[in-house]
Amino acid sequence: MKSRTAADSNPCSPEKSQGTKGVKILEGDPKKAIIKLAVPMIVAMSVQTIYQLVDTFWVSGLGADALAAMGFVFPFFFISMALSNGLGIGGGAAISRKIGARDKTGADNVAVHTIIMMLLIALIFTIPFYIFAPQIFSLVGAGRTTDLAVAYARVIFLGSIVIFFTNVANSILRAEGDSKRAMNAMILGAVLNIVLDPIFIYTFKMGMAGAAWATLLSLAISSLMMLNWLFFRKDTFVSFDFKDFSFERNIVNDIFRITIPASAQQLSMSLSMLVLNLIIVNVSNTDGVAVYSTGWRVATIAIAPLIGIATAVVSVSGAAFGARDYEKAEIAHAYSIKLGLLIESVVAAFTFIFAPQIAAIFTQTAEAAHIAPDLTHFLRVICIFYPSVSFGMLSTSFFQGAGKGMSALTANLLRTIVFTPIFAAFFAFNLDMGQVGAWWGIVVGNGIGAGVTFVWARLYLSTILKTGSLKKPLEQGI
Repeated sequence: MKSRTAADSNPCSPEKSQGTKGVKILEGDPKKAIIKLAVPMIVAMSVQTIYQLVDTFWVSGLGADALAAMGFVFPFFFISMALSNGLGIGGGAAISRKIGARDKTGADNVAVHTIIMMLLIALIFTIPFYIFAPQIFSLVGAGRTTDLAVAYARVIFLGSIVIFFTNVANSILRAEGDSKRAMNAMILGAVLNIVLDPIFIYTFKMGMAGAAWATLLSLAISSLMMLNWLFFRKDTFVSFDFKDFSFERNIVNDIFRITIPASAQQLSMSLSMLVLNLIIVNVSNTDGVAVYSTGWRVATIAIAPLIGIATAVVSVSGAAFGARDYEKAEIAHAYSIKLGLLIESVVAAFTFIFAPQIAAIFTQTAEAAHIAPDLTHFLRVICIFYPSVSFGMLSTSFFQGAGKGMSALTANLLRTIVFTPIFAAFFAFNLDMGQVGAWWGIVVGNGIGAGVTFVWARLYLSTILKTGSLKKPLEQGI
């Protein structure tokens, strides 16, 4: 794409050197940048995970089978999130590096490519999953809950374009340091979902499909807000010009170098969930899947602060590597982990103490009451690994910001595809611990994987700080 103005192409122009408030944050003190970018995202992620819990609460009124159906759908919903988040992370990290290098034209080009790629990937995802939904859920062991799962999933699949745009647009805003507006859009969607869930599920008597429509409509309104900021108000740092657009290989490669590993990383989580569902079904039944899926949603709100911090780490480390300021990247990595470890230790203690009360929220109906003891046990076991997540998640985000997508992917695959399923199966089958063994397998597998990722990140940082440069140019690094 051609540059539009002299200001865009001149790195020393007043327009570029001033940038937006978000850009100035990225270029400032890394500790302050982590806090300023993380706090809005922590708030947003907390609200979003609360809406997921509320969503689960309202669905629990339909019975344990409905909760199990959500458990079978969640990995596939997570696939759409993985693809869109992966593209958002890839595009966002590339934008942050361009900002760090003071290349506005490059940042604009990356943003345009990211949007076009999002449209194509969403189309490829939607068609096969919508058409073959019944066969898919039969294959993964949904059993008597297949019809409920299909009713929920087909609505989600139909609205994939909304899910994709919401995540990608949010990543673009975060990439340029505009975490407050990214937060506002996420909170709006979450609050709307909380309000619409009971209306669609019970007032309109739409059941499982109603929960899906509430989610989709909420995301659509949130996406309209970001569409206005990016394409109509045009008050963001990056700008979009689709005239005479053509794919530029170097930009596509730059985005995909992070997108493919990041998407694969999150897809591996979906695969891990599917494998765990199969393990649980074999040692228990669909009630075990209901316990796992419900308890895991509680776990998502517990680690929501880490997700908020992680989004900040991608942007701050990306800008630091773009500016070749490796000490700044090291400070951001170390500080974020200390912050995450402190927060998650408090969250873990809270969850352990109040596990019975949390479980009671989702087991109030007669149809779901029988899983309350198992859900309480799950919550008390799973909270043990919350603090360790800081080491793995924030190190992975550091690798993504640095442009080392394959390092992030490799470390994550060890955790999700190797350690977690192996230990879950070992405890569940070999030690004959049943579904409780699967819970302990999740804790042990995640803990080991997090430790490996952290050590890897620190060794990489130590190497570049000693040498003063990367072994490869940043544009080629993996």
